[in-house]
Amino acid sequence: MRFSLLRVACLLAFACFVSVTWIKPPPSDDTSMAPGLQIFFKRLLVAEELGGRVSKDLSSILEQLVNMSKVANSTHLSRNSTANGNNTISTEAVSQSEVMSGQQPLLQPNIYLYMPHLKQHPGSLMPNVVLGQGRRGVSMVLGIPTVKREKESYLSSTLGSLLSSLTSSQCQDLLIIVFVAETDSDYVNSVAQTIKTNFPKEVKSGLLEVVSPSQYYYPDFKNLEETLGDSMDRVRWRSKQNLDFSFLMLYAQDKGTFYVQEASKKWLYLEFSQLGFIGKMFQTRDLPMIAEFFLMFHRDKPIDWLLDHILWVKVCNPEKSPKDCDEQKALLKQQYKPSLFQHMGLHSSLPGKLQPLKDKKFGKQTYSNPPAELSSSLKYYKQHNLDRVYNGEDFLWALTPVQGDYILFSFPQPIHISGYLFCSGNAENTGDKFYNTTVEVLPSNMSAKDKRVIGSSSKYKESDKGFFIIGAFQNGVAEGKIEEVLQPVSALRLVVHSESDVWAVLSKVHIKV
Repeated sequence: MRFSLLRVACLLAFACFVSVTWIKPPPSDDTSMAPGLQIFFKRLLVAEELGGRVSKDLSSILEQLVNMSKVANSTHLSRNSTANGNNTISTEAVSQSEVMSGQQPLLQPNIYLYMPHLKQHPGSLMPNVVLGQGRRGVSMVLGIPTVKREKESYLSSTLGSLLSSLTSSQCQDLLIIVFVAETDSDYVNSVAQTIKTNFPKEVKSGLLEVVSPSQYYYPDFKNLEETLGDSMDRVRWRSKQNLDFSFLMLYAQDKGTFYVQEASKKWLYLEFSQLGFIGKMFQTRDLPMIAEFFLMFHRDKPIDWLLDHILWVKVCNPEKSPKDCDEQKALLKQQYKPSLFQHMGLHSSLPGKLQPLKDKKFGKQTYSNPPAELSSSLKYYKQHNLDRVYNGEDFLWALTPVQGDYILFSFPQPIHISGYLFCSGNAENTGDKFYNTTVEVLPSNMSAKDKRVIGSSSKYKESDKGFFIIGAFQNGVAEGKIEEVLQPVSALRLVVHSESDVWAVLSKVHIKV
């Protein structure tokens, strides 16, 4: 029978409370008291003094027991991590726990009501931080849950897609949390090692964190009831998924704060994808409420349905029409178009299930580029040509670029261009980018004197045929403004200056007028 430190502590605390009583002193007029009564009061005073000493001693013992309990839980967790995992990663997990000594368990007032099994293990709500530098206070926290799959994993490609277009300032004000929703320490450590190998700079800077739950976090899924006509396998899968998202939300709630410019408009979440629970952004102050709702009904429905039910509870009046309910819910669910997140792959994390979902509004262009004559020396793959990317219908996919290859945008009449944005690579082909490629502009009606002045400036370098270099691709993106001295513009072009090792994708062209 295991001895419970917590029970002993409670018993001692009760003893402290009972042992100390308030004893009134004897009347000041001692002559009015019988000698026996005076002796009785003196003994009571001595007993009170002894009780006070005992109370102090018991309080000290109580404090020591609480500290011993904390140390025991911490030692238990670190032993599990060291015994079950790869030595390199496990050692780092222990060191990270030391660095993050302020790490708190996932406290939620009513979590023991929905998950009573957690009471049996004091450390069950303590997150296992495998990789991380303890970054806090950022503007945005991005959570990515991942599980062990029978088929291929999409985690590395997802991270590559997210990180490929971030600027240095964005990297400093963002935290990406990869939650490995598994209790198999070998698998958790292998995922962490893969991330550390593929994204060493992001891990070292604290931009990327890898966490996993305690081995006691999940309940026994064998006791669930079949609902909604789903099979028991599907009920278990969606119930665990609800708990995964809840854990991730509770862990992320104090890492950062999302600020909104339009503070007068109340919203629960911003939707950057129409699919399921993909690409939803919440304000961190709302995460405890949302996570508690998910925990409360994690056995009953899929998580995207539960999210919709939160909206219903908040704003829908059962005495009004369904149309009114939809209108009220739309006010709390702000949709961003086009979608910024796309579902990847075909195989679901539920074994045997195919998930051929695609967001039809992903990557749809919401702007129009100015009329232009388009030409290029690149060789396109199938239908992925320059016209389609310029019109926002598709992306350009070119065979391996070589030195001297170009893309030219010639305008029928000289125009004023305020800025430009070119993005290369995409979610399916993250490495197919333009490298060592410049953005060049051809000013209209510029005199020889003006060209000499501009060419002598360290800001612009003259290319050939009257073009001036105004920018270049950095990490797959070229973006900038065109100053008035170069206006109006007759043409804009991209020029490749060295042979590439890979094909090139041009996923976005935006010429701003």
